[in-house]
Amino acid sequence: MEEIAKYIFEAGMLKRVARSGWWAEKIKHPESVADHAYRTGIVAFILAKMEGAEDEDARKLCTAALFHDMHETRLLDLNKITARYIEVTDELEKKVENEQVKNMPEKIKDSILQILDLSEKEKVLLKDADYVECAFQAKEYLDSGYKGAGTWIENIKERVKTKSAKKLLKQVEKQDSNSWWKGLKKLD
Repeated sequence: MEEIAKYIFEAGMLKRVARSGWWAEKIKHPESVADHAYRTGIVAFILAKMEGAEDEDARKLCTAALFHDMHETRLLDLNKITARYIEVTDELEKKVENEQVKNMPEKIKDSILQILDLSEKEKVLLKDADYVECAFQAKEYLDSGYKGAGTWIENIKERVKTKSAKKLLKQVEKQDSNSWWKGLKKLD
């Protein structure tokens, strides 16, 4: 139980790790890595379904999205400027992930490592979900007055690979981020 509790406490660290790239846009208190992982899970599930995945595969991607940045509890969120000077490789991320679970009960450890062991197709979908979630966040910041956030959406459009991600990004650009609640207010 102690090792399981340690892992869950460590996961809580992601609530305190800021998505540091937004500081370049003068966003003083950007969302956390945990915030990002949560919505990436939702986007991953939806993109998988849009791409024709079975429910089981969509659920796997959703779960993988929740775990995909766990290494950032130890490496932090290194933005693209930092990445110019410090390279975090897939091997380093895997090393951290393996160390994080090494003392966990075998069944749990194996399941976590298995959920992070994705096929190439799944990796593309998860990366697209990661980018699309960032685009949604950029749109929210853009609609809040952070003009530079618009360039993030443009950059993301060049990186996504799936048709569904490209379609969703077109919608992100043209839709007001507050549109979800319009018409939901209770009127007397």
